[in-house]
Amino acid sequence: SEISKMYKKFSDFLNEREDIAVAVSGGPDSLSLAFLAKCYSLNNKVKVRCFIVNHKLRIDSSQEAKTVKDILKKIGIECKILNWNGKKPLKNIQSLARDKRYFLLAEECKKNNINNLLLGHHLDDMSENFLIRIVRGSGLNGLISFDKKTKYRNQNLDILRPLLDFEKKDLVYIAKKVFGFFIKDPSNINNNFKRTRIRNLLQSLEKEGFDKRKLILTINNLKDSDKSIKFYGDRNL
Repeated sequence: SEISKMYKKFSDFLNEREDIAVAVSGGPDSLSLAFLAKCYSLNNKVKVRCFIVNHKLRIDSSQEAKTVKDILKKIGIECKILNWNGKKPLKNIQSLARDKRYFLLAEECKKNNINNLLLGHHLDDMSENFLIRIVRGSGLNGLISFDKKTKYRNQNLDILRPLLDFEKKDLVYIAKKVFGFFIKDPSNINNNFKRTRIRNLLQSLEKEGFDKRKLILTINNLKDSDKSIKFYGDRNL
């Protein structure tokens, strides 16, 4: 019953009648996304393609990608593994890996004439992203750049984030219930990465009574302000 409620929220947002692609990593968020997308494809008679990007940054990443592919195949989800070959960076690893991941996914969508790419970002990710942008000194547009629907580099590809209203614990629940499995990425506990340190900060703040939902309300209010500024700016132009 809990998963049914989450699926309805997912389906109401998606409302697509075209083929969709899903980026899968093996974490609980992307596995849950793949499951919900498969349900959606069956209910709405659209095709869903899943792509796993193997960054080859860790020794066991290739085996992990194969394991995830096999797990999804058991419930009728076909996956293709996209490999990042060649020399890897020594600095700014997470940012460069993200750019390469988006590039590989966009290229595969283009080959398959797919215009909608689903990513597994959730409520916790939005909070982390907001604080990371504050640390960087981003302006209003940068602070609210993490949205449910964005264009990829002015290409004919929509990036959709249908899980932004879901908390991480909701997605862990789905992954455990459906698959009894998910991969724990060791980079998520590596304090050399800024995102990990921000995540730990958020967990500490929650223990002090920090309300994550109020932070999201603040982000949404800033989005409204940004839309108003752009509207009147365009009108004056």
